[in-house]
Amino acid sequence: MLRRIAPAFSSFSKANRAEQTLPVSRADRLVSVYEEQSAGWFWETDAAGQITYLSPQICAILVAHGLDPIGAKFVAIFHPDASAQDVQRSLSYNLTTKTAFTGFPIRIVSDTTNFLWAISGRPYFDAAGVYRGFMGSAADLMDKRNSQTEIRRLAYSDGLTGLANRAMLNSWLEQSLLSRSSGFNPTALMLMDLDKFKYVNDTLGHQTGDALLQQVAGRLQRLTSDTALLGRLGGDEFQIIVPQDSSRAEASGLARSIIASLSQPYDIDGMAIQIGCSIGIAIAPEHGGTPDELVRNADLALYAAKDAGRGVHRVFTDNLLIAAQSRRQMEDDLRDALAKGEMHLAYQPIVSTQSTKIVGYEALLRWKHSKFGLIGPDQFIPVAEECGLIEALGEWVLRTAANDAAHWPDTVRVAVNVSPIQFSNPQFPKIVASALATSRILPDRLELEITEGVFLNTDTHSSQMFKALKNIGVRLALDDFGTGYSSLGYLQNAPFDKIKIDKSFVRGAMSSDSKNALIIAAIVSLADALGMETTAEGVEAQDEITLIRKLGCSHIQGFVYGRPMPLESVMTSMGDPSLVQPIGYSISRDPRVKVFRSAKLLHSARETEIQIRNISKHGLMIEGATLHPDDIGKEVFVELLEGQRWSGNIRWAHKGKAGVYFEISLPNVFPESTR
Repeated sequence: MLRRIAPAFSSFSKANRAEQTLPVSRADRLVSVYEEQSAGWFWETDAAGQITYLSPQICAILVAHGLDPIGAKFVAIFHPDASAQDVQRSLSYNLTTKTAFTGFPIRIVSDTTNFLWAISGRPYFDAAGVYRGFMGSAADLMDKRNSQTEIRRLAYSDGLTGLANRAMLNSWLEQSLLSRSSGFNPTALMLMDLDKFKYVNDTLGHQTGDALLQQVAGRLQRLTSDTALLGRLGGDEFQIIVPQDSSRAEASGLARSIIASLSQPYDIDGMAIQIGCSIGIAIAPEHGGTPDELVRNADLALYAAKDAGRGVHRVFTDNLLIAAQSRRQMEDDLRDALAKGEMHLAYQPIVSTQSTKIVGYEALLRWKHSKFGLIGPDQFIPVAEECGLIEALGEWVLRTAANDAAHWPDTVRVAVNVSPIQFSNPQFPKIVASALATSRILPDRLELEITEGVFLNTDTHSSQMFKALKNIGVRLALDDFGTGYSSLGYLQNAPFDKIKIDKSFVRGAMSSDSKNALIIAAIVSLADALGMETTAEGVEAQDEITLIRKLGCSHIQGFVYGRPMPLESVMTSMGDPSLVQPIGYSISRDPRVKVFRSAKLLHSARETEIQIRNISKHGLMIEGATLHPDDIGKEVFVELLEGQRWSGNIRWAHKGKAGVYFEISLPNVFPESTR
């Protein structure tokens, strides 16, 4: 027997069917050592396919499974592994047709998990060329397969959360879309970003951030385990694939459940942490038939959800793609705008409340597109920040403003806005110093307006940057105070010279039922205590000037003293101080909201259908009523809701339109959809 098994250790051709020439004792020793010291084993059958020999270790395993192998059919003792369904036919075929085979995975018939071997065999013949049976060997596959499984797990799973990673998600999505094209129902793709996660990561550390991501993954698994395929793309981005019957309503329902769940507080090391999430949804085939199309459109929907204020979900629409294409075109045009001379600066006066003189101008970037005309900074500045152009634009504004200010009196400053991206550049102080050297203006004539967004960087970087800028001698102003991540710690640690009070506090400050005036007074008191100036932004009505001065603000900026103007107008105003006069409304107005809503007007015993065009707390602009200038001052009733009328007075009437004033505040009767 051993002399027949020995050929397993050497290759031989069909012609070499003779006995192995090694001495029996050496072959015996080699086989014994192999059988005793490895997980491999040998086997032999007769011409009828019955087992005539098995290595002792495999015999012991089979006996433990209640099998008596010797004399039994080989295919009755061993069967192919379930992962290779074609092996049964191939194995039987090879044994019957006396064809050699290699590497067939097999298991014991009564076992499915513990043992797995790769078996090889070839027929053997006697000296006369008569077929005598099969002989071969088997090698253990379980360790190899476990290793392969672990390698696959590491390759296709996220190391932090244990969820599927990007590679696995891509594979899932491809298979889902392939199944859908074969007749299955639509596939929904959901992209999700966590809201406020970066703030948690930056302030509490990456260890806390990792623990938070693990808890988020746990909640998502509980919500999606029966309905969807879940994975983490990286950072705080997750992807969810709902592969069957994914209607818009069902996908939206799942998104709402996820948003509600993830917004609940998290307990991490005794700390209560609260975040949220935004979700974008695209559904195949309506929103794309390929993985790339679906991912792109879900990403556009996610962008729309963030733009809507976060904590919401949005489903893709064609308008989002059109907007994205327009945004890409704007980015391309923005790259050429400076070279084409389409950018220019406009300057808005900053007026002292005590002397009523202009003490400075804020430089505001404007873009006059060669094809589309004026494009607002609220449109192109975010694009510039995202595509990496903001630093180049910011440096151009800084140098241009400094050069323009060189032609102004030494008592007039120029203020320039600084993006958080500019502020994070270690080379920014050198750029500021270079602009001052080129323009030859005194450093304290340059005021850098910095938003609270810069404090999202590390405290060390912010402190070093503030120190470097103050060493140059420029002034620093905290812009839009009260609208961001306001903290008294910013004022304590940063060397600001001025606080700019956001226009949202100025608006409505004249109203008796508003607390804005108290907030302004508190900010002014704080600034005075810290030796800082204050500028009230967005002042539009002349009666607000008196209030702002009374509250103690040192400076005013707003339409009441002029809109942003070109450099030529600035030079003219400096030559004629009498031009610094308040303009615009004498009496402040409540903020107005545009609407288009039907209502009824009762006037002179007549009831008329009207359209409301805008509304404020105490007034309406209406259209469709037959009113004339001699009706001014007369009482009218407006039915905003059925059966509910409010009494007001006509303030003005002209060409079918009129303004109605109400002594009492109007209720918020219109839903957002009408605004």
